[in-house]
Amino acid sequence: MEDDSSCSSAVTGPAQVSFLQRTLERLSSTQCLKLTAEEASPVAVIALQRYLSEQTEGQQQPDSYSYDVTLTDGVWRAKCVVHSSLNHLVHRNTLRTGADISIAQCSFVYNERRLGHGYMCIEKLRCGAGRSEVLSRVKDVSALPMLVKHGMERSTVLQSDVPLQVSRKHYLSLWNNDDPEGDMWTSGCPSSDTVLDVSKITLLCSLESSFRNTWKSLPLLVKIINKSRLRYYGKFGLKIDYPYQAYFEVADQSGTMSLVLWNELCPEFYQGLNVGTVLYLQNYSLKQSYSNRSRPQMDHYRIKSFNSVEICLNPRNPASVITVVSPKSVLPQWGLPEVSYQFTTRSELDKLANNAACDIIGLVTFVGRVERVKSKGNKGPEKFWTYRWVHAVDGTTEQHFILEIFSSSQPEIFSRICPMTYLVCTQMRVCQVEGALPYVTSSCETEMFITGYHKGQPYVSDPRVKSFIQWTKTLKDNVILQKTAVGGHYCYPRAPKIFSQPTADASGQVPLVAAADLKKELETLQYREHKKLAIQGQITAVRYMNSPKSTESQGPEGKEVPDVSADAHEQAVPDTHNPTTAEQTLSAILTSEEILASRRKRRMRNAEQSSLSHGGVPAKRRARHENTEEGRGQEEEEEEEEGVQDVERGLQLQNQASDVLSWESSGWLKQRQELCQHLCGGGLYQDSISRRFTFDEKNVLLQWSNLQAMRWTPEQTADMTPPVVSPGYYQITILGINKQIAVDAAYFPVVRSNEPRAVGLLQDPHGNTMLSCLSSGFLCPLSDTEDNSDASLPAPEEILMTASELEDTHMVCILDLCHLGGDKVEILINKVYRVTEVSLE
Repeated sequence: MEDDSSCSSAVTGPAQVSFLQRTLERLSSTQCLKLTAEEASPVAVIALQRYLSEQTEGQQQPDSYSYDVTLTDGVWRAKCVVHSSLNHLVHRNTLRTGADISIAQCSFVYNERRLGHGYMCIEKLRCGAGRSEVLSRVKDVSALPMLVKHGMERSTVLQSDVPLQVSRKHYLSLWNNDDPEGDMWTSGCPSSDTVLDVSKITLLCSLESSFRNTWKSLPLLVKIINKSRLRYYGKFGLKIDYPYQAYFEVADQSGTMSLVLWNELCPEFYQGLNVGTVLYLQNYSLKQSYSNRSRPQMDHYRIKSFNSVEICLNPRNPASVITVVSPKSVLPQWGLPEVSYQFTTRSELDKLANNAACDIIGLVTFVGRVERVKSKGNKGPEKFWTYRWVHAVDGTTEQHFILEIFSSSQPEIFSRICPMTYLVCTQMRVCQVEGALPYVTSSCETEMFITGYHKGQPYVSDPRVKSFIQWTKTLKDNVILQKTAVGGHYCYPRAPKIFSQPTADASGQVPLVAAADLKKELETLQYREHKKLAIQGQITAVRYMNSPKSTESQGPEGKEVPDVSADAHEQAVPDTHNPTTAEQTLSAILTSEEILASRRKRRMRNAEQSSLSHGGVPAKRRARHENTEEGRGQEEEEEEEEGVQDVERGLQLQNQASDVLSWESSGWLKQRQELCQHLCGGGLYQDSISRRFTFDEKNVLLQWSNLQAMRWTPEQTADMTPPVVSPGYYQITILGINKQIAVDAAYFPVVRSNEPRAVGLLQDPHGNTMLSCLSSGFLCPLSDTEDNSDASLPAPEEILMTASELEDTHMVCILDLCHLGGDKVEILINKVYRVTEVSLE
């Protein structure tokens, strides 16, 4: 084992005493193999890796997955196992790479079935606030030596990129199961220039007829015309080291057929087998096709598809032989079909049938944050899909492509999609939306490519692609950049005009849940998981907030997470709050003069804010109606009239903190005292608001909108995204229909036509009442992007003056939930319905 001085060159300043080395030495000398730290020094998390848990006989499985964490104290690196009782810290991104932790208790675990193998297990820890101080002192983390217990230096497991619990041979991606992860995934397959004997090959058309008879496996010569994403099928009790499967569609002169790559052949070949690759296959097997799987639509090839059987390539029994043919060795007389596409322009999209397949090329203008959704109907371990929303244009119309893109086992591309890039997506499916613009969603067979990955792809010669490239040459970057955005809350399509009672088998409908179930949903929500739910109740309070909650003041970046024990831990849930008498006291009702003065000040303040938002473009002032003497006098008369009427109606506008206005129902004071729980931890955050894209901030914006990285890199220490000026939002309190539980949610209206959320928004005119705004999702009319002014928008006071129509109104509220990490839970109102807008059928 190396001493501390061996790595002093990797640390800024003098050599330090190693906390990790000292801890391991103490664990080696203690009799109980468990250690409670007396003075825990901070260590930095530099890697967090996930794998399927081991099945424990006779014990209830605590979690589907286990985690290894790699730590450094600036002198050594050490890979440890995270105790299963701490997994919830990973689920909420509280324990994360790039942050410091303090180990409060740990143990050393020997493998009883293997000689010379053991590891440290972290049982209690504290998560530090902010970014890592340890990493700021380290020049090169990879240069630090790996700490291994004396006598275990020869263990290949401890020195390799494999799980410490040796029954598993590989890691999974941290946030989904579909992306290749680890060194075992080779990036390419060497092609062969050897002369092939094609005289004895068989055609695909003959495989169907010979499947049920005794047949000899003759070689196949085929071209890949479609590639699907990976499928991980690992589960407890499955004795397969690499449980992966990948489908390809292959073709020869006689037709097309599915090919399946199995198990350890996936890490070896999947990344190198691409559309257009020619394969010479030997020792394959055939099996009946799986009828329930999705398939790519290949009608445009106009050749026969053989769907009853599929070709299987196995690592053994028999061991398939896969030869990748060099492109220069492919001969025209082999008759292999050319790869074909079905590119659709945006002007043609509206005419396509629902679920029709199409290929898309466009210039990206908006990229949403990566979110996760739990896979339904999955019988094995818990599984999440990762996805993001993207807007793109192609010049054939003013309308955008609205794309819902799921991870396609191309993490290097999926994580780098950004505005101003040329995006190609194949085998997308059209989703027609009643009363709104259609969108396209990815399928299992979708592949995506961005600028930097187009070279050599078969589609580059497609006429539609060439036409698109010609159009992009007419564009000016500085003009397009003004229309770009990254991250923030985005959800499409909006809820329908009429809410229908969900049925048990309707997967597309929003589930209607009880208030108590909503509490459970919030408690079990994981990092960046998105859910859409409906609850019944009444809106009892509305507060206007000038700015969203600060990201820095919430969650693990703003406070320490206390000791979390292996014996017991508390789930992180939104705060429950029972208001005190002082908090229940209403502020004095403003006089009509105060209301009017407040309204004028706010209108001026909002106009000033609008000039700062969206990239700081200077506002072009124009003559306004209220700036003329006649207009100003007319407006003041109207405002005085409205103000007196509103005060007489008992509107309670509370100027509690100079930037907070509010309304409460007449019964809320008493109802609040009788609540069992008030879920008030959710709301709107800085992370909820999209940012203007700039090339200078590209890497920072990508890091912000992507999921937390499983491995720390020095780029993570870069400055995070600057706070954005918000036009304000409304905090809505919803009282459950049985008046036992209340929940706070944010209503964040669309106010500008250049916002990403305005794309596809049905903009029926409405009267800007509180109820009509909550129902439509926007303020009417949307502000023009050119003048960048809020002058035409209603002031918050005006909207709040209409809130009395919410009094005692039975509603159905559609909520968007998203866990932003730590204790930040975004709860946003998508739409509200009165009972007259609900269908019971």
